[in-house]
Amino acid sequence: MKKIYFQSFLFCLSSLGFAQIPKFPTMSAPNPNTFQNYSDQTFTNPNRNNKTPSVPQNYNSNVRTPQAYQQDVKRAQEDIRRFEQEQAEAERTVFYSRVKELEDSGYNLPSLSGKAGTNAYYDAFNKLSTLDTENYSTTEANFIVENAFYNGKQNFQQFKAGIQKTAKQVLQKMRADKLDTEDNTMKNIALFKHFSKSYKYDFDDYFGAKDWSKMFTSKLTKTGSGQCHSMPLLYLMIAEEMGAQASLSTAPNHTYIKFLDSENQWQNIELTNGIFTTNSMILESGYIGSEALQNNIYMNSLSKKELMSQFYADLANGYIHKYGMDEFVGKTLDKALEYYPNNMYANLLKSTYQQARFRYVTDNLGIKNAENPEELQNIRYFPKAVELLQETKAQFDKIDNLGFKFMSPSAYSEWLGNMGREANRQQSEEIAERIKQMNAEKQRKKQEELKKAQELKKKQKEQEKPKYIPIDPNKL
Repeated sequence: MKKIYFQSFLFCLSSLGFAQIPKFPTMSAPNPNTFQNYSDQTFTNPNRNNKTPSVPQNYNSNVRTPQAYQQDVKRAQEDIRRFEQEQAEAERTVFYSRVKELEDSGYNLPSLSGKAGTNAYYDAFNKLSTLDTENYSTTEANFIVENAFYNGKQNFQQFKAGIQKTAKQVLQKMRADKLDTEDNTMKNIALFKHFSKSYKYDFDDYFGAKDWSKMFTSKLTKTGSGQCHSMPLLYLMIAEEMGAQASLSTAPNHTYIKFLDSENQWQNIELTNGIFTTNSMILESGYIGSEALQNNIYMNSLSKKELMSQFYADLANGYIHKYGMDEFVGKTLDKALEYYPNNMYANLLKSTYQQARFRYVTDNLGIKNAENPEELQNIRYFPKAVELLQETKAQFDKIDNLGFKFMSPSAYSEWLGNMGREANRQQSEEIAERIKQMNAEKQRKKQEELKKAQELKKKQKEQEKPKYIPIDPNKL
């Protein structure tokens, strides 16, 4: 995403007192010199003699005099000036009427609600708002977002049934392999293996620039291919159906899976390459600085509430790709940032929205080049426009202060390719083997504890049995 700075805007705010009010375009007044000079009426040919012919006695007395011609010219010039003034006044009236409408609306973008299908997005926003942010179905939330793009025509029960079917298949495979279906580590490993065998990376339009639906889990389940947006979301939905604990984590232009293993250590699953990754592998991109880590914008385990923030940002992004920018986008992103203020994905979208809004205002104010300091100074006559400029600048400052570094698509592709190189795959296998041994040791100890518990229980039962005491017949 192209990063635009507003240093020139700051310069303009500090020097607003030096510009002039922009003038409206007017017609240039005709130059009197362009009119013929009738003050010297010598209608003669210089090649002929200079003798002026006499006027016949019966000549019409209505012949126009030079003075009459001069008055005609004067009246024509006055008419032109009056026309110019009326035209300028009409343009001025239209301009200030438009500015007043902008001021009254707070410089909101024009609504796109008239376009077919936007109501599906409004309904989706309302449905997300009814969910408990601390305890909701990831499958339901994701379906609401994707279904909005399809104008609300998808079937939720059918979508959910597909998730449940996959979850049952993974659990059945675990039972067949005699793995503990109650162990969180083993459930995540089993699900990870399922993804490695069942899904592949889609290298075509993996950012959804041409077709936003390529970002959806429904596309992934249908075609068997997806990317770093759809794969982790599908993983979370299946894991939730299995009763496994896992969470989403983010990196620049990227999301992946984290889960706590048996020793309470976080493990990273990279689904695009089908490997376990270390934090150092993720940091190899060079686009995650210490400031970003301190502000928890990357590599942290997202809570349910923070994940909900991602869904709102996805809803806004889908709307942008399908319809464009209007106030619905701003409203949706505000909700996303309410749940997770440092959500970099939502913050970047918010900066794009703010910039589109500011450009709309400057275009309506006749400012053609908002990056020209002298031209931008003219917004000083419009307080709300100045306020909007400050809000836009503040949003870019927030992104910078959080530690964001722009990562180009080519740099992302290179980093993703490096993640799958042989050295990292070997390290992934070592991580997987360590987890396997660690879990095997845990299972061994669990079996020993179970055996001891059974022996203790058996011993207690034996002690509780009444003892046989022989009766002495002499005492009867």
